[in-house]
Amino acid sequence: MDKFTVLESVAAPLRIINIDTDMIIPKQYLKTIKRTGLGTGLFSEMRYREDGSENPDFVLNQPAYRNAQILVAGDNFGCGSSREHAPWALLDFGIRCVISTSFADIFYNNCFQNGILPIKVSPEDLEKLFDDAERGANATLTIDLENQEIRGPDGGTVKFDIDPFKKHCMLNGLDGIGLTMEKGTAIDSFEKKLAERAWA
Repeated sequence: MDKFTVLESVAAPLRIINIDTDMIIPKQYLKTIKRTGLGTGLFSEMRYREDGSENPDFVLNQPAYRNAQILVAGDNFGCGSSREHAPWALLDFGIRCVISTSFADIFYNNCFQNGILPIKVSPEDLEKLFDDAERGANATLTIDLENQEIRGPDGGTVKFDIDPFKKHCMLNGLDGIGLTMEKGTAIDSFEKKLAERAWA
């Protein structure tokens, strides 16, 4: 998993509440267990017309936001089913950070396991960030995880809280496997002692 320290990127505004995981990645894309290739299906029902052409009105199809790595979204992002394909699709598209007032618990935790930083802010701060994001190509935000702040294009800052353990994992690029590997020496030592006891 890639480390998350400081991210500077255009932020795409998605003023929709209750975006569920089926909207993030519809069910027809769930046939794979690979984490790659899902970016094309991200928000597909909003991104594409029935004939398969792009919907020019959808924010991520607009030239200013095509390479956005930050998503500013409405309340209760990631609700619905617990499919891990949702963060996989966001990451494969290039989204590394989602900012909202609230997230569904399973989606929130899945983000951390996949290198996406979900940030919870107050409704007032979210509105400020929407205003920043709606500036198009000038909508650059800087996410500083170490200092737990979001810096806007005009120099304003929004502070955010994060669980210290999750912060440690993101800063060091540690998912569940990475955390286990950190304990490799202790695990090997334990298994060696266990084997010695079995033969004693």
